[in-house]
Amino acid sequence: MSWAPTVAFEPALRDQKQDDGHRDFPGRGLLINILRVFHIAGLAGISAVVLGGASAAQHWGALMLISGLGIVALDAWANPDYFRQAKGLGTLLKLALVVLLVVWEPGRLPLFWFVLAFSVALSHAPGRIRHRQLF
Repeated sequence: MSWAPTVAFEPALRDQKQDDGHRDFPGRGLLINILRVFHIAGLAGISAVVLGGASAAQHWGALMLISGLGIVALDAWANPDYFRQAKGLGTLLKLALVVLLVVWEPGRLPLFWFVLAFSVALSHAPGRIRHRQLF
């Protein structure tokens, strides 16, 4: 079927979106996905610390923090309005809460569940909410 959309059309569509101020470079998506893998590995480690009593909260927290900062840096570079939008401000809040989760042992369990629920709600919210410009 020659009329069916294929992956071959994606770069042309991406080029058309560049008029809205967003920036991109070859491999940015792959780099973000690699950082996400490390971020989720850090989440798994923090989950083991909080839920299973494992040790090394600082190491898992550092992995989450470094990979998260990398993702934020790439997203903010690609979208100059990132920190004016709900997703950017929400991400800054998550980063602060993860730091608090690592250093505040008595509050780890409730903070863990709050950050997890907040992260899922923010990342899976409709685009009109995530991309809403707050100021």
